[in-house]
Amino acid sequence: MFTIRPLRIEACLVALLVSCSSTEMRFAPHPDALPVDQLCISGNACGPAALLASYRNGNDAWQGAEAKLPGDSDRDQLRGWIRRYGLRPSTTLGGRMRWSRSGINVEDLAAAANETSQSLYLPRLAHGDLFQRTGESPAALLKRTRSCLEKSLAKGIPPILSLRRYVFRQGTWMPIQGHFVTVTGAPRGIGPGESSFPIQYLDPIGGKSCQGLVRISDQSLLRQPGEPSACLEAVVPASRFGIKEVRSGEISVVVPAAVIGRW
Repeated sequence: MFTIRPLRIEACLVALLVSCSSTEMRFAPHPDALPVDQLCISGNACGPAALLASYRNGNDAWQGAEAKLPGDSDRDQLRGWIRRYGLRPSTTLGGRMRWSRSGINVEDLAAAANETSQSLYLPRLAHGDLFQRTGESPAALLKRTRSCLEKSLAKGIPPILSLRRYVFRQGTWMPIQGHFVTVTGAPRGIGPGESSFPIQYLDPIGGKSCQGLVRISDQSLLRQPGEPSACLEAVVPASRFGIKEVRSGEISVVVPAAVIGRW
């Protein structure tokens, strides 16, 4: 059986767990930098906005990637980035631009990010999926996910996390919307037997700082009831992307699907 807590309870639970956590956290090099609001230009600009926030919260070298973008406002910088790097042919989708009404996918965002920083001779960013691999246990997936986030922060570039909301509809899990956020805080480690870890992140919808949890779900996510989950669950009650597409009585979850960064 699937269960889900109301959003208000989830928000209180996340705040309580994060505040009570004794886990030592690693934070972005410039954690007080202003977030980026995608709504200043477009509702589907979460990818460019998350990247800009990553540069802005990164170390001095990565902040240089933001400094090279023309414009004095989020709107001008996002518009300039999209025109120069987003409106190029997709590296994965034939006949399409990287950025469109559907936003941008992980592969194209990573490719565009590397083009943005190429002239500064910065290290290339990698991207990887966060779904369970063959022979990988849920605990191992949790550790791999935490490691990617923390290592990227340690190397000076806050990772960009691809989140995806799924709904259980007509007996199957269906993706309804994806979203990018910028992780600005992740644990330096997790102990044996731990089933979750806290994160701090910037949500480009409104440009706000949020808290969340990444955890091993007690539901059969992306699998049939009773089967082991194929992924982890992101408990991010402050991020309500895609929620309007969830019908009354349906269950929806947010999944950490992929990450862009250095590890």
